[in-house]
Amino acid sequence: MGKVIGFTYDVKTDWVLSADDPKDLNAEFDKPESIKEIARALESGGHKVVHIGNINNLLAQIDSLDVDIFFNICEGRGGRNRESQVPIILEMKGLPFMGSDALTMGMTLDKAVAKKLFAADGIPTARFFTATKDDDLKQLNTIGYPLIVKTHHEGTSKGISDSSRVENLEQLKQQVDFINKTYHQPALVEEFIAGTEFTVAVLGNDNPKAMAVVQVSMDGNADLGDRFYTYDMVCSSALQYICPAQITEELNIKMQELAVKAFQCVGCRDVGRVDFRVDKEGNPYVLEINPLPNLAKEDVFNVFPYAMGSTYEEAINQVLNNALERNGLTREAQEVK
Repeated sequence: MGKVIGFTYDVKTDWVLSADDPKDLNAEFDKPESIKEIARALESGGHKVVHIGNINNLLAQIDSLDVDIFFNICEGRGGRNRESQVPIILEMKGLPFMGSDALTMGMTLDKAVAKKLFAADGIPTARFFTATKDDDLKQLNTIGYPLIVKTHHEGTSKGISDSSRVENLEQLKQQVDFINKTYHQPALVEEFIAGTEFTVAVLGNDNPKAMAVVQVSMDGNADLGDRFYTYDMVCSSALQYICPAQITEELNIKMQELAVKAFQCVGCRDVGRVDFRVDKEGNPYVLEINPLPNLAKEDVFNVFPYAMGSTYEEAINQVLNNALERNGLTREAQEVK
């Protein structure tokens, strides 16, 4: 028998940009069509979906909702704890939900904290430092060049452009200042790893399983070299996903093992996605982990299942099934194989 699913999410139309906002401010929010795709996938599993929407809608309705479990993909608003907002409210109310708890959401959105945890657990990640325009960047940079300058606590490549890769102190200062002023947060400055890029979804809880490795290709070229994912490539035809990845079995297994280790390191639940950069010597580095991966059909959840003999709909329902089982609300379902 299906469940009644309370669906919490943010859509781009929830946030009207002002003239002073950066163009990518609402990049992490879903398109209305993406919400429909995910809902249809859940309904294909025999469930009833109750559309709730953003955190304000949840707060207004929470005491009158009659649902079995919440399927949460809310990004939230404001600061590095925004992804924690819905989970902490549901946890306080004692309501079951799909996805990681508030602590994991906060730790992983703060990219510097996540990287420190990876390093402590022996998970390879690019060397880094955090910076503001008032710091002595010359003294902070013990890595050397080239570097890549990112936002400290954002996703969906917000703030990343072709100018993010810097070759000297003057370029570094300009990009750090840009991140500080535009996004009102420190910059995350990383060692730039030339090579190839991959992403690996992980599903499960007590025994999480890495899905098929997905390789990132740009303009038909999987050997990216100095190229990297920018905001302008989101939903661009320049970006393609290759699955199965064009790599050795040894590298495939290594990234899957590291993906599971990263998932467990930060306490992810039910679902996550780990992004990798692999250098020219074949060494993989975890760039970040996302416990709120994009579940829309335009992303990797509509790619890896077919390489594994499954479907998009089955993958989405497996995410839900993981949460149902974890919360003692299990129902029979076909697992992504």
